[in-house]
Amino acid sequence: MYKNAIAAIMQDKPVKIVKELPTGVANWAPPGGSMIVSSPKEVDSIMRSVPHGLLITLDELRDHLAEKYRTSIACPVSTAIFINISAHAAEQRRALGEENLTPWWRTLKTGGFLNDRYPGGTDAHIVALESEGHVIVQRGKKFSVEDYDKKLWCLDI
Repeated sequence: MYKNAIAAIMQDKPVKIVKELPTGVANWAPPGGSMIVSSPKEVDSIMRSVPHGLLITLDELRDHLAEKYRTSIACPVSTAIFINISAHAAEQRRALGEENLTPWWRTLKTGGFLNDRYPGGTDAHIVALESEGHVIVQRGKKFSVEDYDKKLWCLDI
């Protein structure tokens, strides 16, 4: 699915600020709201900033982008796609023998849930998080990090 993930991360695509939200997504922000569509490179950079033992979620990442660009929201769809591109690029780099990888496993879904679309699926996500001391709990069919909200990294602008 992400055959050229490294190339996507390397591109210097400009961010796009949408001042008038199109029909169908207008309900994502308050009336008259605006939206930032970031880039894979910027999302990867944010994910790289999360220290060992700490976490971020899609929501924190999106809030950070919206605050940075002074918009109402960051696009939830593109940001989630860029997070997955970053994870796949990191594993493609690992396969090439690189060592300084983006710690994709530290980025969780909303609510502290693990991302089954990451390389290796939920199993790989569990192994990576447990190796940093996180406790994984099962909630129904999904998995989350116990007390993830107490381990959130504060993203500075």
